[in-house]
Amino acid sequence: MTDGMVVAVDGPDDIVTARQAGHAMAVELGFSLTDVTMIATAISEVARNITSYAGHGEVRLNVDNRRGRDALVVEAADEGPGIEDVTRAMEDGFSTSSGLGLGLPGARRLMDGLEVRSEPGRGTLVTMWKWVPNSA
Repeated sequence: MTDGMVVAVDGPDDIVTARQAGHAMAVELGFSLTDVTMIATAISEVARNITSYAGHGEVRLNVDNRRGRDALVVEAADEGPGIEDVTRAMEDGFSTSSGLGLGLPGARRLMDGLEVRSEPGRGTLVTMWKWVPNSA
């Protein structure tokens, strides 16, 4: 199976790098073209949040067990300002910037699971996953 990967996210070019890494890993794992596109898009959303709110962080990609099944797991981690109200941040249309508020809720819809751990002043960890095809 594929090895994990870490992509440092310090600017807009790194969003593209993280997206491409996720795309390549998803193809290698046998995801459909639709799922590959959804995974890459979700990675773009969480990586963009890192550059927009924290300035820098990293996206980690690996295959791990989630609820008894193999999954492509994406972790977007930063040590930025954190999210004051995670529940509200998961609502469609909520944004603390001039954005559309599609980032986290959009990523949640694209993936099979998404969890957010955040502490104001200490950073955020978004963990999301998509079940690997034929891993049940």
